[in-house]
Amino acid sequence: MNITHRPVLLAEAVTALINSPLIQDSDSSKNILLIDGTFGRGGHTQALLKELGPNARMISFDKDLDAIAVGNAIKDPRLTIVHNSFAQMDQYAEPESVDGILLDLGISSPQVDEAHRGFSFRREGPLDMRMDTDHGLTAAAWLEQAPQEEITRVIKTYGEERFAFQIAKAIVAKREEGLSPKTTLQLASLVATVVRTREAGQDPATRTFQALRIFINRELEDLELGLKAALTLLKPGARLAVISFHSLEDRIVKQFLQSHAKVEVPRGLPVREKDLPQSALEIIGRVKPSSEEVNENPRARSAIMRIAEKRLGVLA
Repeated sequence: MNITHRPVLLAEAVTALINSPLIQDSDSSKNILLIDGTFGRGGHTQALLKELGPNARMISFDKDLDAIAVGNAIKDPRLTIVHNSFAQMDQYAEPESVDGILLDLGISSPQVDEAHRGFSFRREGPLDMRMDTDHGLTAAAWLEQAPQEEITRVIKTYGEERFAFQIAKAIVAKREEGLSPKTTLQLASLVATVVRTREAGQDPATRTFQALRIFINRELEDLELGLKAALTLLKPGARLAVISFHSLEDRIVKQFLQSHAKVEVPRGLPVREKDLPQSALEIIGRVKPSSEEVNENPRARSAIMRIAEKRLGVLA
């Protein structure tokens, strides 16, 4: 199958990082270091490398072995591919050594479109859902053993699914019959029997599949760790750009940026504004895909990119 992955907000992400004063004020011989937290199929990584000089370096992370194989085929001495989560990026760079960090939190088109990965409720395949197929339980294995209460919690929390209890009950009932779902279409069909209403154009299994994918891959935990690591690694004046695709991710990103862009002062404390400690981040803005991009790539419709810059003279 010939699958083309189209990076979302490609030009906007490159502009957000490359146009930071820190990079713009540098000459082409400077040893600029950027991090791409999710290599995917290399769209953002390669677009950023095109804007950098011969002495620049890029470290790109991915948990997906298929993505790592694509990255290893790129013959650019400036690029280092790391098979790991971006949550661990602080193991690969020194504090305040990085000139820009991009986190693209979306699942890639190949992951969705390749049936054997188990992410799609429209294609028959094993119910796997692991980004890193070398580690961890598959979704099918977890559903085979998890208590009903835990299945309910996961689907409700990570899928924001109001029929979570009914779905979990149906899964456990099938399991007790020896018919626990082992494939994507088995699970999707089972979910459809209990989810009676859904937003127009949305498959009944959408939220359940999202929830299981997020849980199996510890996506929100990785995001929280990755944001903390990024703040430590960024140089003063460097930028962080984060592309999220659903409200759970975006809420974490928004709250993290806001919490580091303001200074909490105890109420009633007589402090003059000029004496306040400086916040660690300045929020630069929020960007959404253009209508043209959404028309060409419907998967971009829910994307939001938030951009922040580390303030000068602030140690995270």
